[in-house]
Amino acid sequence: MRVPRTFVFLDLSGFTNYTAAYGDDAAGRILSTFRTLVREVASERGVRIAKWLGDGCMIVSVDQAGAIEFTMDLERRAARVCAPLTLRAGLATGHALLFEGDDYIGSAVNMASRLCDHATNFDVLMPTMHLERLPEGVEAEQYGEVELPGFPGAVDVVRLSGTPTRTDRNDTGELWTRTPFG
Repeated sequence: MRVPRTFVFLDLSGFTNYTAAYGDDAAGRILSTFRTLVREVASERGVRIAKWLGDGCMIVSVDQAGAIEFTMDLERRAARVCAPLTLRAGLATGHALLFEGDDYIGSAVNMASRLCDHATNFDVLMPTMHLERLPEGVEAEQYGEVELPGFPGAVDVVRLSGTPTRTDRNDTGELWTRTPFG
């Protein structure tokens, strides 16, 4: 089944060097902090963690604005708790094949992954052609054309920056106080 989704790939830049310099235990602590933060922000923004990829992850969203808000929030918050490591991200939107019920295959998935690989510290990159509507507080600046492995020709890319003004997408804070019948 082909489904429309926005995909985000995230990576903690410098993780391998950090592990070599400070050891496995320190790396494990920072990775645990990162994963806890990803879970928290994903819950707030209504996106799904599709899979963990070592010091990174793949996020899936049915809503592009939610994926952008998630990524920008995570980047801002990770800068504080994951230092000295930095976050880099690639986003792409399109139809993908939902494979065996829990995985995705398609050019949007591949493009998000390749953009994450291309990004450097604090970059949030997205193809210009995939940009639908930016959430309030987020801006796109021209990054330029980049060559991505597996894609014919250059891809025009924007770099996202800013802080989304909408705080939460989900009203999960009050769930414990509600009754199922009232």
